Amino acid sequence: MFPVYKLERLPAGQRRRKIIALLTGLEKTLYGESESGAVALLDPGIEVYLRSLVRLALNDPKLEANSIPELQRLLSAESGTVETLRLCNFTRHALLTAGGTSPAEWDLLLPEDGAHAAGGERSFFPGVMVYAEDIRSPFNLGSIFRTAEAFGAEKVLVSPLCVPPDHPRAQRSSMGCIDYLSWEQMSLYAIPFDMPVFALETGGTPLEEFEFPSRGIVIIGSEELGISPEGLSRASYGRVSIPMTGIKTSLNVGVAFGILMQAWTSYLTCSASKPF
Repeated sequence: MFPVYKLERLPAGQRRRKIIALLTGLEKTLYGESESGAVALLDPGIEVYLRSLVRLALNDPKLEANSIPELQRLLSAESGTVETLRLCNFTRHALLTAGGTSPAEWDLLLPEDGAHAAGGERSFFPGVMVYAEDIRSPFNLGSIFRTAEAFGAEKVLVSPLCVPPDHPRAQRSSMGCIDYLSWEQMSLYAIPFDMPVFALETGGTPLEEFEFPSRGIVIIGSEELGISPEGLSRASYGRVSIPMTGIKTSLNVGVAFGILMQAWTSYLTCSASKPF
């Protein structure tokens, strides 16, 4: 652990960056303990060190005033892995904000062991895939990957005009799922003809009435234009829509895909098809 007295001697900006790096390492350690439920195993040395870093962070001249009361509250909260993790996480974010970093650029933390590790085995529904057509926002594409992984999609297909999945912001918003969920760049015309293909678009069968295929590919369209006429034509299995009653009757593409995947995988589970 980097000595606190050495941190005190650093210039404010350098000290802030060093504390952020130290908090990132501590947060990964605490995250693992929290996931395993090992609250009782919290190393007292880690907690004491973290609290020293937080007290030092409270002296940062660029710390936003509205962050200070919450930092002080968390600092005085009772001990425990989960509580300490919250303190670590909030302090790191407060310092990132103080340094002028946009929230969208914050690196998200991933569990690094077990079945969640990059390259590790994962459960999925065989043949359940999504085709992302011309998604321009890296954050939206990352969200699509994260949702696809969470609900057990086997693979993500991306059109040639999609933002690259390895875009740094796509990687961040996917929480690293892009690294261990299979994906492939593919044109509409290369989609296998032996797979049912359907579209998530307005003007289709309501979600609760749609008969999902046990294997298939759902096409989701761009943020601005939706699915192209060629994409709708390729969706020979049909079109499914999410019923909405709001004034805008519009959803973010990542949110819409999440609703669709929950309905599709629930349908498969009810049909006794289990992921493996």
